[in-house]
Amino acid sequence: MNRLANLIREALINLRRNVLVVTGAVLAVFISLALAFGAVVVNEMLRTNIRAWQEGTHVIAFLKDVDEGGLTPEQQQELKAEVETWTEVKAPVAYVDKLGAYEEFKTWFSDRPELVESIDATVLPSSFRIELNDIDQYQAVTARLDVNPAVKEVKSLGPQIESLSTLSRVLNVLGLGLALVLGVSAVILIANTIRMAIYARRDEVSIMKLVGASNWYIRVPFVLEGLIEGLAGAVLAVLAIWIPSQNLSGATASIPLIQLTISNGFFLRWGVLLVLFGAAAGVIGSLLGLSRYLREADGGAQPGAA
Repeated sequence: MNRLANLIREALINLRRNVLVVTGAVLAVFISLALAFGAVVVNEMLRTNIRAWQEGTHVIAFLKDVDEGGLTPEQQQELKAEVETWTEVKAPVAYVDKLGAYEEFKTWFSDRPELVESIDATVLPSSFRIELNDIDQYQAVTARLDVNPAVKEVKSLGPQIESLSTLSRVLNVLGLGLALVLGVSAVILIANTIRMAIYARRDEVSIMKLVGASNWYIRVPFVLEGLIEGLAGAVLAVLAIWIPSQNLSGATASIPLIQLTISNGFFLRWGVLLVLFGAAAGVIGSLLGLSRYLREADGGAQPGAA
């Protein structure tokens, strides 16, 4: 225990001695992991919004009036019951009659009273509002409704949501790729920082080698330095993304179509992973920074070495 305490104390002393180098390493890890974490959070926001937009009405079928060859109100209800039996459709199907359509029209164009007054409720068609079990099935449902003689027109948000889903998948791959690249960058930056610290203390390390100190005894303080630098940078990165994200969630009320709130569970899960990654990056970077120098030192210590 005394030996471990001495190694920890040595690591803390080294951190105080090399404040500028340590600060540079922490900032490098912070910037890399903050960008990576930010990419993950933005992707989660997009995924959450796409999932919300996929809920609700996916297909609207406008019905013909009786004088256009359409169905009576009773027959429309029978058609509604039939549509609800389709495997692609999530029951119940909402039915909006002419009066309901007119009330919606008045709500949508409440800022244009002259337009509302010029429209007669009888000219607006009744409609079915259909929610699907899977948005990808919108084409099959649209095709079946199009061939029905009682249906005047079919509208679907499927293509738009499909495009958003494709965009989400692309951004997900890009986000993961960016996180991976930035994570590797953090490891390399820590390795270079540790290498600079070793170079600044090369005489001390050489003396330790001459008096018989093992490579692991020399490594441990540097590994602890890297661990602390990685942890500090990762914690700062999590806080730098989490705090603004919490403030952004308040904007959801003023932008009802966009969901900016992300669950605390998501931040906790990914925050812990990021902190663990920062710690691992610090340890790996330290080991990489030390390995080459210690090999060279071992070679130089051999009899007859140049």
